[in-house]
Amino acid sequence: MEMLRTCFVMITIALVFSLLLPSANAAQVPAPAPSPSSDGVSVDQGIAYVLMLVALAVTYIFH
Repeated sequence: MEMLRTCFVMITIALVFSLLLPSANAAQVPAPAPSPSSDGVSVDQGIAYVLMLVALAVTYIFH
């Protein structure tokens, strides 16, 4: 009788762990971050080109 009760307890504990642990592991895995759409280099380069064109136009006008 004691062996049957011990076996039942062990099966119950194994069942509880098998149901709870996969969800706990899945909850701990973070989702991958999305890649940045722009790192700012292209924006900085565009601003630099505009400023150079403005400087060229101002130099041409006053020359």
